[in-house]
Amino acid sequence: MPEPPNSSPSLISSEHQVQEHSVALRKPLGLRDLVLTQILFVVGSSWVGTAAKLGQSHLCFWLAAIVLFYIPQAAVVIYLNRLMPLEGGLYQWAKLGFNEFVGFMVAWNIWLFSVTVITLGGMFTTTNMSYAIGSSGVWMPDSKLCVSLVSCVLVVGLGLIAVRGLVLGKWVHNAGGVLMLVVYCMLIGLPFFALWRGDLKSYHPLALAAPTASLFYCVNILTKLSIGALSGFEYVAILAGETRSPARDIGRSVIIASPIIALAFILGTSSVLAFVGNNPIDLIGPVPQTLRLGLRYFPVAGIIASTAIMLMTIRTICSTSVHVTGSSRLPMVAGWDRLLPAWFSRLHPKYRTPVNSILFVAALTLVFSVASQIGTGIQEAFQLVDNASNIFYGIIYFTLFAIPLFGAVSIRSGASLWLKIAAASGAIVALLAIYFAVYPIIDVPNQGAFALKVGATGLIANVIGVVIFVMARKRR
Repeated sequence: MPEPPNSSPSLISSEHQVQEHSVALRKPLGLRDLVLTQILFVVGSSWVGTAAKLGQSHLCFWLAAIVLFYIPQAAVVIYLNRLMPLEGGLYQWAKLGFNEFVGFMVAWNIWLFSVTVITLGGMFTTTNMSYAIGSSGVWMPDSKLCVSLVSCVLVVGLGLIAVRGLVLGKWVHNAGGVLMLVVYCMLIGLPFFALWRGDLKSYHPLALAAPTASLFYCVNILTKLSIGALSGFEYVAILAGETRSPARDIGRSVIIASPIIALAFILGTSSVLAFVGNNPIDLIGPVPQTLRLGLRYFPVAGIIASTAIMLMTIRTICSTSVHVTGSSRLPMVAGWDRLLPAWFSRLHPKYRTPVNSILFVAALTLVFSVASQIGTGIQEAFQLVDNASNIFYGIIYFTLFAIPLFGAVSIRSGASLWLKIAAASGAIVALLAIYFAVYPIIDVPNQGAFALKVGATGLIANVIGVVIFVMARKRR
């Protein structure tokens, strides 16, 4: 692999050390796999419902989030990955751009976020299944036994796929990406079909209206759309060491996927608005709700909506698989640097995957998933961690954008002026996201208590990460 210009000898040496470890990994990922994984990981269903609550002004928020955060994120990820196409992605970029401590804390926040997603995956899957089944499945989300069983099957199944490696896992991710595209094509095409049938009198998907809410609320929702919806390009870079041409193809995957993702969110939100209008929006399942309303004059509307829900459920499972894969690689690369025991870095003799790291993540999330159904205290704790995810992601993205601005000279010297301006914009949004993480966009009984709990959760979680790092450095 040719070295990027302006690379210092120390940077080149550090990269070679990581690449030497990566030689033992299989490299099954190509451009198509990366593009579909980007779409699967970034595009979700709930955010089109959240944005639709903004009414016709949703386009202003989407465009602002795209300009101020989404495009800067894509540009910085492409730049850093081209310079450092290394297994571990942002962990390596932060470590080489700043130091081991910053790298470890970024990886800790990514890992904590992924473990939370995996832990709650069983609950989300059970809820979606109940929607698909209909009235006879209403009992499922309230049954602790049912949620626990679904969680066990989900974690064990995805763990086995992860052990088998991306030779198999990439097909799971590809299938999830294709299913997501199919569902969104149905959603986006529905208003045009309704116009053709005469069920809709008019439809203006790109109508632009100024926001009427307060500036405080507008900035709050902007940061949540940015960090919550339009984020995730850096996650695929964790798998650079398992990609055939990481320096080229990860950047290309971002370029190809980014306009598809942006259009899916904007046009998907417009479709929800076209059929739901001023009626209450189902924030858990806005897509099936819209499909049911759009096809309400057809006898097969219920079947189509149930099918869409099942497709979204499968997509959720496939997306969780990406989290299992990424969260198992981070302990592996930290083990390479002796920040975690070498046990986490041991590879399966046949499949060349970090089997111990995968087993650790699977066992931990399995215990947490079942435990959260046993005691309400534990369940509330995980809900707090989930609410604090914007703090974790805010830290992750501020670090990402800080690298071309304040990182090592050998890294930031190659960044153009426009890239640094874009990075500064993204960094400001990330800082605002951390601040606004304690302000919910939905009604809560006590906003002060909510803010205190979420803020304390983010702080305690990162203090635990600091303690783990300090103990690791002492052992080393």
